[in-house]
Amino acid sequence: MDFKKIDFFSPPILVVAILAFLAMGYIGSFNYRFEDPLDLEVILTVIFACIIFIIGVVIVKYKITVENTKEISFLSEKLLVALVIIALILQALNLVLLGGIPLFNSVLKSNATTNIWRIAYPLFLIMINILLAKFYNRKYLLLVVLGALIFGLNGYRTSVLGILGSTFITLYYLDKISQKVGMAFVLIIAVGIMGIGYIASQSIATQHWTLNPIELIFYRAAFTLEVFEKILPLGATTHGHILSMIFSSGSPRTFIGEYVLKYTVCLTSTLFGPVYLDFGMIGLAIQMLFMGMFLELLYKLKKGIGVGIYSIILTHTLIWVETGPTDIMIWFLYLLGVILVIINFNYIKLNKN
Repeated sequence: MDFKKIDFFSPPILVVAILAFLAMGYIGSFNYRFEDPLDLEVILTVIFACIIFIIGVVIVKYKITVENTKEISFLSEKLLVALVIIALILQALNLVLLGGIPLFNSVLKSNATTNIWRIAYPLFLIMINILLAKFYNRKYLLLVVLGALIFGLNGYRTSVLGILGSTFITLYYLDKISQKVGMAFVLIIAVGIMGIGYIASQSIATQHWTLNPIELIFYRAAFTLEVFEKILPLGATTHGHILSMIFSSGSPRTFIGEYVLKYTVCLTSTLFGPVYLDFGMIGLAIQMLFMGMFLELLYKLKKGIGVGIYSIILTHTLIWVETGPTDIMIWFLYLLGVILVIINFNYIKLNKN
């Protein structure tokens, strides 16, 4: 097999990630504090979701043609660099106002996603990827590493994965990933995610972890899938309440914890949990069909800044495999993809055959 001909970051990578997460969760459910392994219904529901996603990908792949893409000219190199630096300054200000490092303090971490952070993180994420896509220079990789470090101090590994993962995919499509650079990025991503996740878990005063960083990954996968298992009998009972919370006030993950486990806890519930609670199997099918079609359409538009936008949205959709689509900020990134589609609408053609 010629691996050089394989596109490792085409939309079906989401299915690979889902099945890998399912496998880790299944293994984890045998080993730690879980009474029983994952139920067969969980496995079949996840496989059903993957099939619907692939159907969405195939529909767009064979029915839609993108003849060209429109170049966005007003985003100059100096402007993009300035916006990246502003985002870093805002996050530094966020840490100063918090009065400490959330990574090492669970109380600070619970308050770390401030309005300043909600501006700084997407601003950095979008601008650094567009900067690399339009004006690649090796010196800008220092900004990537600096961003991963300063946002990682918030204590959330998803921020580190979002930055490093999306920029890695952007560089991949720019053909800037040599074997050495690729190995270095993968190593940094792996160590960063495990390190931040483990340090953050150790900072929680009410928990006494005995798991090492690798065991913790399997445990988290098992626990998240166990939450989804408990959601299955409750399908379509919240009638869109979680969706409304995403676009208003409140914490969807805390609501899911209270609704499913009957006590106040902020939960990750997989890519499928929130929509299944709200709308059942029909809602899950619609969500996965939309994601398959949308990611494949963005994949066809990955030229110029489209490379960066596709990389960002794909990365955070992969993150959603565990955390679930409950963040208004990430749905904003999907809106960015919609804007890209609208800008290039005249170049998108429906195949009649």
